Amino acid sequence: MMKALFTEEAETRGIVVRVSASYLAEQSEPAQGRWFWAYHIRIENEGMTPVQLLTRHWIITDGRGIRHTVEGEGVVGEQPVIDPGASFDYVSGCPLSTPTGNMQGNYHMIAADGAAFDVAIPRFALIAPAVAG
Repeated sequence: MMKALFTEEAETRGIVVRVSASYLAEQSEPAQGRWFWAYHIRIENEGMTPVQLLTRHWIITDGRGIRHTVEGEGVVGEQPVIDPGASFDYVSGCPLSTPTGNMQGNYHMIAADGAAFDVAIPRFALIAPAVAG
């Protein structure tokens, strides 16, 4: 497994969330105050029970300290069931009006035995590379 790809990780009840973010210069327009990142998430089930991801809750903070909350069902239009030993990967994006910021949050999951719990998404930085003037 390529752990080097992911820069941050958090574990909750045997569910490991790994994250990497990359700046997308081709989708960013700094002159218009718009910076864009892609982030890759891998959710690994190291527990003994299948789990289903029901909802997501993100806190996105821009470089001015302004926080935005994003909540919704599933991720990328799915509510995946992740069996023990399996993982689920997805890629999404985040625009900001500043060249720096960060994201963190949690996923609300339900285990096959009916137990509902929140899984931490580790905080990760969104930092645009400095542009030489």
